[in-house]
Amino acid sequence: MAEYFAHHHHQLIGARPRSHVEQAYESLQQRAAKPEPHRQFTLGVLAAYQWAMGRVAGAPLTGARCVGVPDLEQLTSEIDTAVVQLEDTTQHSATRDFAQGVHDALVWVCGLSEDEVLTPPVGGAWPVGFGHRPRFR
Repeated sequence: MAEYFAHHHHQLIGARPRSHVEQAYESLQQRAAKPEPHRQFTLGVLAAYQWAMGRVAGAPLTGARCVGVPDLEQLTSEIDTAVVQLEDTTQHSATRDFAQGVHDALVWVCGLSEDEVLTPPVGGAWPVGFGHRPRFR
């Protein structure tokens, strides 16, 4: 049992130690319990973290199924899907906000950004560099 815990604790999810992703998820989940204006963004971040940790089988945007923790290719494929959805100006704002949350969370998980994803500031502007949309192809 201790061997399983040690392996599980040090497991990488994308480019991040599992413990860092779990800590980010737990921290955001506590804040998400309070009413906030960026609800869909926050739900997107939480959904991305859950999927990245292997807690749900279906990817948050594509619904692609995997058993356990998705590999880097699956994670970046979901980022690509988010980029396409974010570039679609016909998307409803709630859908775009959710996709932005998924995108930003997975970009951090994959090590493509050093900025751990937090909810946007209430009533404030997005931080500089927040919500960048790199293309991975």
